[in-house]
Amino acid sequence: MLDKLDAEFAFGREALDVRAYRQELLSSNIANADTPGYKARDVDFASSLAGALKKTGVAVHTASNTATLPMAQPAGVTSGMSMASTTPGHMSGKSTLSPAGGMPDDYGNLQYRVPTQPALDGNTVDIDTERVQFADNTLHFESGMTMLSSQIKTMLSAIQSGS
Repeated sequence: MLDKLDAEFAFGREALDVRAYRQELLSSNIANADTPGYKARDVDFASSLAGALKKTGVAVHTASNTATLPMAQPAGVTSGMSMASTTPGHMSGKSTLSPAGGMPDDYGNLQYRVPTQPALDGNTVDIDTERVQFADNTLHFESGMTMLSSQIKTMLSAIQSGS
């Protein structure tokens, strides 16, 4: 009986876990907006949730488990752009991103944002993008909590009315 209840709540629980993990990454990006060399990180929510559900044995019914976030892809700052130095003392302006991701058991693979305007100090955090992603993730987390609470209340109501 308890295994059926656990399976019933597995999707919501895993979705909230992935959202909480993503919130940690986004808040870390915001906190390091002025740190030289910091690479903005994120995860693809859909594939991370699918991977987490596969680990728990829950069947996944999605159209595509490999969809990538439009703003979170493997890194490459110098995608066709280069800076010209007009004086010998100027920096070259060529910077590359190297993966320095998290633990292998994280939810999916960490991805690095492709910056819209690369900084010379190597930092790839765009504070406006991070704030929007943070607010969006917060909204989805809160709606997930509301859905899970509603599901629990419905089950409690059914249990109490049946006795």
